[in-house]
Amino acid sequence: MTSDLISAPIHQLVRRLAIPAGTGFFFNTMFNVVDTWYGGQLSTNALAAMSLSFPVFFLILAIGSGVSSGATTLIGNALGRGDRNEAQRYLSQSLSFALLHALALTAVGLLMAPWIFTMMGARGNYLALALSYMNVIFTGSTFFLLNFVMNAILNAHGNTQAYRNFLICGFFLNLILDPWFMYGGIGLPALGLAGIALATVLIQCAGVFYLFSQLSKTGSMPSFHLHDLRPRYSYFRELFRQGFPSAMNMMTVSLGIFVIIWFAGRFGAQAVAAYGIGTRIEQIVLLPVMGLNISTLALTAQNYGAKRIDRIRETVRVSLRYGVLFALCGATGALLYRYRLMGFFTNDVSVIDVGARFLAIEALVMPAYVLLYINISVMQGIRMPLFGLTVGLFRQIAGPLFVFHLFTTVMGLGLAGIWWGIFGITWSAALVVVIYVSRTIAKLEKDLTPT
Repeated sequence: MTSDLISAPIHQLVRRLAIPAGTGFFFNTMFNVVDTWYGGQLSTNALAAMSLSFPVFFLILAIGSGVSSGATTLIGNALGRGDRNEAQRYLSQSLSFALLHALALTAVGLLMAPWIFTMMGARGNYLALALSYMNVIFTGSTFFLLNFVMNAILNAHGNTQAYRNFLICGFFLNLILDPWFMYGGIGLPALGLAGIALATVLIQCAGVFYLFSQLSKTGSMPSFHLHDLRPRYSYFRELFRQGFPSAMNMMTVSLGIFVIIWFAGRFGAQAVAAYGIGTRIEQIVLLPVMGLNISTLALTAQNYGAKRIDRIRETVRVSLRYGVLFALCGATGALLYRYRLMGFFTNDVSVIDVGARFLAIEALVMPAYVLLYINISVMQGIRMPLFGLTVGLFRQIAGPLFVFHLFTTVMGLGLAGIWWGIFGITWSAALVVVIYVSRTIAKLEKDLTPT
């Protein structure tokens, strides 16, 4: 399952890994779309509360991303070197690493959520709705993180089908559980927005059992004993060294959303709700790119371990070619049908209008996301995760704090200044990343290619 990642044709491998991963991301995004749609059926305040929860929810995604990217990189490097015993040790240590972080996240999240939402401007019913949603999500953090790391282990072995299957089944199950839990029935009281969160947590719990069974069936985990989970300092240190920058990079996304919502919130709850819907639509457009991120990281990790830098360069070239094509097609659709897409989620005319204006500008940014995501995946695979964090700090925090104020207030562009600020910051970061990564690969070819 793994050796052909360093020998089979790159075009074939990218398609084999990216298509299942992209399909899985499609159903995962549609899962979130269903949640957003049902939230919109409750009220505009409920929809805004879910949008407000995005940056807080990213606490879970950030830690999960850090653990999973570190696991994929280290396990993939070991497999590329042909050291299966080392890969097995990193596998078990990744699981215990995720468990410990999940327990800490649950405690800190439940304690800090009220303060965070208050700082973001939530009051009264708006605050109560946001807390009812996120408190349930934080309680289920363990399931989220275990699924992240088990998916990473499977990816490192070249298996992207198992997680896809879980996400597809989870989507259809969510269609049943969301309305049931939200409105009540069959002995269950109406739980409102908290019911949407509970459905998500229960599905993640089911995913833990399914993915664990797949690790055993596919041979990714030939043996497992509880004592293997005992933390080992050297492995935790490497997982932390590789995963922490990735987690912090995702954290910058959370902080970046916080910054956007803080600026957008000055223009009313409708602006926040419109941004939340717009990002959901953007996620759908960029789904194929998410699959390419997974394939790029897995291929880069194993080929870096095998010192096949020529194959890493080809992976970048092929992935960018596919990614830009997909982004252009998706962006065109989002631009042409932006009003209809916004109208699917809400009947609020003001929210639709604001969201359509956001999508008109965001469609021009989508190819830049392709350049960023794929190149940062390459840097993670060659064990240079700090690069992504540096880019994230500029793109999500430093740049927006300055540019948004400049555009919205100093230049008087209002809400549109936020959207144009995202355009300028993202494209400038993407161009710098492309140049830097190209030079890094060229240096690796010179230093590491066998003579």
